Amino acid sequence: MTLKDILKLDTPTGPPDDPRATARALNSLTNSQVYEQSITLQDGCAYFIARRGAEKLVGVAYGEGPPEHLATLAGEAGEAEGVRFRLDDADPESADFLRSSLEFLNPRPIGLATSLGLGDRLGIATAGHARAVRGTGLATYFCQQSIREMTRTGRTPRQVQATASLGALQAGWRGGYGSDADHLKTPSDVDYCLDAGFTMFTFDPGDHVDDEADALDAAGLRSRYTALPWADLEISPDDCRALYADKSFALKDGPSLEISEEALLRAAAKYAPAVAHVVSMYRYLAEKARKGRFEMEVSVDETNSPTTVAEHYYVAAELRRLGLEWVSLAPRFVGRFEKGVDYIGDLEELRAALNGHAAVARTLGPYKLSIHSGSDKFSVYPLAAEAAGGLVHVKTAGTSYLEALRALAAGADRELFREILAFALDRYEEDKKTYHVSADMGKALKPDALADDELAPAMDQFDTRQALHVTFGSVLNEKDERGELRFKTRMMSALAHNEELHYEILGRHIVRHAAPFAKG
Repeated sequence: MTLKDILKLDTPTGPPDDPRATARALNSLTNSQVYEQSITLQDGCAYFIARRGAEKLVGVAYGEGPPEHLATLAGEAGEAEGVRFRLDDADPESADFLRSSLEFLNPRPIGLATSLGLGDRLGIATAGHARAVRGTGLATYFCQQSIREMTRTGRTPRQVQATASLGALQAGWRGGYGSDADHLKTPSDVDYCLDAGFTMFTFDPGDHVDDEADALDAAGLRSRYTALPWADLEISPDDCRALYADKSFALKDGPSLEISEEALLRAAAKYAPAVAHVVSMYRYLAEKARKGRFEMEVSVDETNSPTTVAEHYYVAAELRRLGLEWVSLAPRFVGRFEKGVDYIGDLEELRAALNGHAAVARTLGPYKLSIHSGSDKFSVYPLAAEAAGGLVHVKTAGTSYLEALRALAAGADRELFREILAFALDRYEEDKKTYHVSADMGKALKPDALADDELAPAMDQFDTRQALHVTFGSVLNEKDERGELRFKTRMMSALAHNEELHYEILGRHIVRHAAPFAKG
């Protein structure tokens, strides 16, 4: 049997009938190690992801040709037994080529499907994420990154998009995925991510939320209400009162919501400027983007005071009145949703709040209730699933970075993990300033006090885990006396050489996030 017979390049689009035999043939042809699940046949070509040592490659094998579009894939070329191939670095240019060739690698709007956002700060987690969520029935945003995260990791939206599509193909994921430009605050943020092909835009108007409104007396509330940006809100103060003050609103599958005049004034004083900002951002995006190719989320979670159910109703009703469409909204919930650790607070109080917020989302949407800082909130997931049903979106990001560190601690490079932990403990007080966290470095575990078999379990200690979480930017950017990256290069190499260990540890952790919401 010839190589061309084994590859069966003339078969219909999809995976080969015998991925193992096809991978062996491609290994021989290209002198590389091809990921079996990545092999995709289409239009007389076999597309795949391969590796040589720790280096990832994008490859195409074909018979007659080359097809015209292969001109964009430079790099190595070769031929054997009438089959030709091209190999190039797995970089943004190659990812662009793959997305132009294989439609399923292009991110798409997810809509109201129950979903997980799986941020990847290192750009190497998507294949592991795909393994974890396969078979759950959940829609997934493999590409999710905030401007803050991109700044701290030194990555661009295009690079973030590239690693997601490359990882999806490596894992043989052909079911589509979303792409979330998270916590956007300015029109330039929109441009930056829109140009890279993101499909969901999460607007964060937190800078326009007035937390002081919670403590204002009656006179202060009236004064603040009168001074709101009514022209931008396209309504008068009196008409706004007429819409909401001293009214009862029926909620779908929930009790009626009573909004007093004081509650209305407080909600408007607190959130009206944020509403105006979201409207401005949404209209800017709608003007720039192709219709039907984007979706929007609203996030007010990174504020100091919780969002009451009445305030949620006010925000959503105003956005709807102003003509906006969105798929999910993240309130600031009661209790503490701190980074990298489980929920801190009264779970029964949270259950009641989730029920109220979910009822508002069903009534004024429907749209999904979005759980931000959703990593490791294992006590919250059953409550959210019960309250929201399928209308829920959970965002995780930092937890995947932490599980990469766990892989180092579990054997990929224990000495490097010890160095990173010592550095994180020193950096924590400075780096925590932009986070809602409460770790105590006096309680954090010290690397020199831990035996090798205690390093990975140390990742579960509250204070240690938070210190490692919030210092990711400093760890990834720290340079040595020669001006070279002190940790990142070694970290990426260790994880590349221990890829299966990394994916096993990561997958086990992500499965715990997916299970309470799984459909299958």
